[in-house]
Amino acid sequence: MMNWDDPLGMRKHKDSDRNVGLSAKAAHPAVVQATLENLNQGAMHGEDAVAAAPVRAEDKRVINGQADINQLAPFKYPWAWKYFLNANKNHWTPLDINMAQDIQDYHHRLTPVERHVYENVLAYLTTSDILAMRNIGLAVMEKMSAPELQIYQARQVYEEALHTWTYQHCIESIGLDQSEIYNRYRVVPAIHGKIRIANWRLDSILRPDINLNDPDELDNFVMAYVFFAAVFEGCWFYNGFSPIFALQRRGLMKGTAEQLQYIMRDEVMHAGFGIRTVRQILEENNLTLDEQALREMWDEAEAAEAAYARYILREPILGYCADDHVAQFRYIANRRARQLGVNEPFPGADCALPWLDEQSNIRKEKNFFETRVTEYQTGSVLSWD
Repeated sequence: MMNWDDPLGMRKHKDSDRNVGLSAKAAHPAVVQATLENLNQGAMHGEDAVAAAPVRAEDKRVINGQADINQLAPFKYPWAWKYFLNANKNHWTPLDINMAQDIQDYHHRLTPVERHVYENVLAYLTTSDILAMRNIGLAVMEKMSAPELQIYQARQVYEEALHTWTYQHCIESIGLDQSEIYNRYRVVPAIHGKIRIANWRLDSILRPDINLNDPDELDNFVMAYVFFAAVFEGCWFYNGFSPIFALQRRGLMKGTAEQLQYIMRDEVMHAGFGIRTVRQILEENNLTLDEQALREMWDEAEAAEAAYARYILREPILGYCADDHVAQFRYIANRRARQLGVNEPFPGADCALPWLDEQSNIRKEKNFFETRVTEYQTGSVLSWD
């Protein structure tokens, strides 16, 4: 039975040693007395113990705000709190899904080409979610000056860690070489290219001397946030699961695909929240996104996605090919641009995978090929446009 005071079983000291340590941590009597005297002096002069003005919702800002970051309400951004509440409705762990059939499929039913697809999708995702976790936790969340935004982003950090656990669970269940899979992002140019772009965007806003009161720094931060919300999570992740879903539609790797369905729903919310936050920053700071910078971002993202697609789908699998993958990227990119309120980067792009949205839109049904009943509670709040 787990000891909640010592969950890893690391305690080595006797009770008497612990008591000594606790007493040593007690406040010094002189410090306590000085604190009480200071409080009493303030009361004698008519001073309130809390000498700060109440927080007003209108004083809050997404960034560079002056309101108390520790006080949740009154809300200025109730939509951010709603994101947090809805995120908790899509709660799961990878241990909820049975992977037994996937083991059989991988070793006895997948072709070498299909195994290549499966392995490299996992190789890309394992690194990407850690990068996304670092972006939100280290580069974005600490710059938010309204707690309702930070609270959802704290949940987002947890979800990125959960996604990483999920990929690791798949790798362990199938019996893949962990070192080889995890190192592919370093040695496979098509995978490394996408990670390199994301790292460049992340590094530009991780600098300790960044000052978001500087217009140039603010512009760079916003563009980095646009990239992670609209491209990295909104397009690359969303589109990145589709090769596995193509296998699932044929009755293969259903356990992995079901886990990716849960992840996909998280990522849709991450993208939606990020885009909504960017629009709020633009409004509060009277900013407009640079069309040329956006054009370069979309073109770079498309080139990286095309190289990735040609590598993982160097030979088509039944029902899916590299051209489908790139075409769907363009279609989803247009959707994200509309959400941002900017021009579509790929006018006229068609939906190559009409079944892809079904993977996150289903509410209470059995997944393709009857894996298990899945209760999705947040489907009604997801808006694509």
